[in-house]
Amino acid sequence: MFGRKKTRKNYRKGAKKKRFLAFLRPLITGFYIIAGVAGLVITSGLFIFVHDVITQSDYFRAHSLRIEGGQRLTSEQIAEVAQLDKGMNVLAVNLAIARKRLLDHPWIEEAEVRREIPSALHISIREHKPLAVIDLGRKYIINENGTVFKEWTKSDPGNLPLVSGLELSDIRNHDSAAVTGMRRSERVSNPSQTEDLLNSPFEAVMQVLKLGKQTRSVISNRNIKKIRVDREIGITLEAFKQMKTIVLGYNNYPLKYNMLKNILRYRKQRRSFPDFNRIDLNNVNRIVVNPVGKIPAGDHKEV
Repeated sequence: MFGRKKTRKNYRKGAKKKRFLAFLRPLITGFYIIAGVAGLVITSGLFIFVHDVITQSDYFRAHSLRIEGGQRLTSEQIAEVAQLDKGMNVLAVNLAIARKRLLDHPWIEEAEVRREIPSALHISIREHKPLAVIDLGRKYIINENGTVFKEWTKSDPGNLPLVSGLELSDIRNHDSAAVTGMRRSERVSNPSQTEDLLNSPFEAVMQVLKLGKQTRSVISNRNIKKIRVDREIGITLEAFKQMKTIVLGYNNYPLKYNMLKNILRYRKQRRSFPDFNRIDLNNVNRIVVNPVGKIPAGDHKEV
C-alpha cells in the first residue's frame, strides 16, 4: 500500500515576487519619510545657523541711522519709538514691526523704515499737521484732512483755533473724500447729496479753516481764537488780539472774506471810520458793523 500522496499547491507565476514587493513597499515609504524629515531638520538647522551667523556679523551692523520728516518729534524721539539704534544688525531688524511702532504714535501719520545694505537704517515719517482743536466735552485735535488724530493735552500747541458747537456725529459724517473724490456723473445725478455734504456744519468749519491757511488771508488761522458753530446762524469767529466778533453764517466764505478785506482796507485809509468789535457778514447785501464803545440801540453802521 502506498502512503497518501500530498496535495500539491499550485502557485501562479510571479506570486512570490508580488508578495515580496508588497512587503518592501511600506519599508521604502517609511525610509523616504524618515529621509525627508531628516533632510528638513538638517536644512532648517543650516538656515538657522546661517541666519545666526549673518545677523550677528559685524559686517551688517548699522553705522548710520538716518531719520527724516520729524518736526514736532526729534530724531532721538523717533528712534526711541521705533526702537532702532546704531549698532543694530540691519538684517535682524523687523521692518514691519518698527513701522507699526511708529504708526502707533499719535503724532505720526505715515512712516517708512528700510535697511540700506550693508550698514545703514533709514526712517522717514510724515507727521500730522494740526489744524484746530474741537471741543466735544473733551478737546481733540484735527489735522488738515479734518481727521481727529489725538486728544489735546497741555503739551500740545495752544495757538490753534478752538471749535465749539459741533457734535461727534458731525465729525463721523464728515467725509471729504465723498466730495473731492466723487465722480462728475455722481455729482450731477446726486446734487442734493453733494449739497448736504458741502453745507454740513463740519464742512463749513473746514472751509473757513482752509481759507485761513491761504497766504495773505484776511483772517489767518493763527489770528482765529474761537470758531463757534450755530446750526441756525452758522459760523461765528472770535479773531485778532482785540477779540473781534465776525459773523459769517453759512456759504460764500471766499466772498465774505474778500468783503471783510475791503472794509479793513477802507478803515485803514479813512481814519475817521471807527474801529469795530463786531461785524455781521451773514447777509452780503446788508453788512452790519458795530463800532467799539457803548452806542445807542439801533445805532449800527451798515456797509
